[in-house]
Amino acid sequence: MSKPDVVPDRLPVAGVELGGTKCICTLALGPGLVIEQATVETTDPDTTLGSLKAILRGWWSRHGFRSLGIGSFGPIRLDPRAADYGHILATNKPGWSGVDVLGELSCEFPVPCGFDTDVNAAAFAEVAWGSGRGFTDFAYVTVGTGVGVGLIVNGRATRGLAHGELGHMLVPRMAGDTFPSVCAFHDNCVEGLASGSAIKARMGAEHLAGVAPDHPVWDIVVDALASLCHNMVCSTAPQRIAFGGGVINRQPHLVPRIEARLKASLAGYISLPEGRPYIVEPELGGQAGPLGAIMLGIEAEAAAAAPALTVAAE
Repeated sequence: MSKPDVVPDRLPVAGVELGGTKCICTLALGPGLVIEQATVETTDPDTTLGSLKAILRGWWSRHGFRSLGIGSFGPIRLDPRAADYGHILATNKPGWSGVDVLGELSCEFPVPCGFDTDVNAAAFAEVAWGSGRGFTDFAYVTVGTGVGVGLIVNGRATRGLAHGELGHMLVPRMAGDTFPSVCAFHDNCVEGLASGSAIKARMGAEHLAGVAPDHPVWDIVVDALASLCHNMVCSTAPQRIAFGGGVINRQPHLVPRIEARLKASLAGYISLPEGRPYIVEPELGGQAGPLGAIMLGIEAEAAAAAPALTVAAE
């Protein structure tokens, strides 16, 4: 996506990032121009979506907004032609399969609305305003409640049968690892082995922030995440990979370890860029997802205006 112009005297854009643990509502004109932001715990769909709609209603009445962007955890239906467009599909999140996220959040507001995965949204924001600037091929990986990947190829998010679900890519288990996967669908996917949920299951009641960097659990996490990166490098070859999410925020030592493990696994067959880190933390930090939702709203507005501009030109 191209970087949009920010016009301070225009109405703001509203954005909603739905995550597995929390949702963040943002009212902004762009990075550095956030007007309001509010956080809602992700519980059951009725409670969560009701709280989010209440925030949007308040902003609509006090400020107004010119478009709405929604980045949601998935999997979600992104084909506008499908009867269940905007719905969450089969998910590990109890009670959320089949929920019409797009319809519930957008129905009251007569503005253009953009909808995509939360990780694609974060990737778009990083390409426009952060660590992905100047790249046409970029990946944003979030390691939190689950593992998600926003994959940008030739300037666009990957599409096909559905959006990508690289967090559910099957990877080899590290030798000796027999702990049960936390994924209800796969025994050895990245999310099942290395997500925040998986780490908490492995560690029992121990809080992730208090786990020492030299604890053996990180070897398992690094191995799974480096395998994910290896497969991305060998398939779509992103020019840079950014890692965010709660686990990375609390354990930043993982980022250079993942790159080192990736280099070892590539074994010189594919060379990573010299002179700069290949795997980085997002420049937008914890705002990558919230600003990604804003980016979706900006792009939805541009898409809605395009036909009118074409007619005017003729």
